[in-house]
Amino acid sequence: MASLTRTRNIYTIPNLLTVSRLIAAPFIGYCILHGYHGWALGLFAYAGISDLLDGWIARKWNLGTVVGTIIDPLADKTLMTVLTVTLAMQGSLPAVIILGRDVGLGISAVYYRWISLPPPKTFSRYWDFSLPSAEVRPTTISKYNTALQLGLMGLTTLAPVVPLDLATSLTVMQYVVATTTIWSGASYVYSKDAVKILSQPKDSNTDKPQ
Repeated sequence: MASLTRTRNIYTIPNLLTVSRLIAAPFIGYCILHGYHGWALGLFAYAGISDLLDGWIARKWNLGTVVGTIIDPLADKTLMTVLTVTLAMQGSLPAVIILGRDVGLGISAVYYRWISLPPPKTFSRYWDFSLPSAEVRPTTISKYNTALQLGLMGLTTLAPVVPLDLATSLTVMQYVVATTTIWSGASYVYSKDAVKILSQPKDSNTDKPQ
């Protein structure tokens, strides 16, 4: 495996696709709030497809970056937050559990970024994501939870478009997502592998002559 360099090109296709999902998120929320359900569903589908595509490209052509491990879940959570808030404003979705977990993870991400940033610790360097510091590794339950949350959001977005009664399915999905959301939040707290610090200094003992 190639050694980690201090800086790395972050303008890769997977990262650009991820940024496009970040940009699409507020437009999806706008469409939901203003009744453009077809557009909301189409943009949501794009977000889901681009999410799968950027991961596949990164793996196939070895284009993964540390910044990608940060902005990819950020894009997912931004989309989740926008959908949760806008759908909750319409009375279609309970938001407290999902948003509470994401706020907690967001605060944790800020904390880990700061403590793991290579010195000197400055505000400008904090926002320079070409400088690797901490790598977030989604836990297994978190991956399932993200998929289930996307499924719930998609079903809720689809409901106004199709001539079917999806009320029972939505209720069941809401209970399932509430459970996996709490579980996944706890997994980041108790898992030793969820966050990897990349800028730890070498053990001084390894530098001593034998």
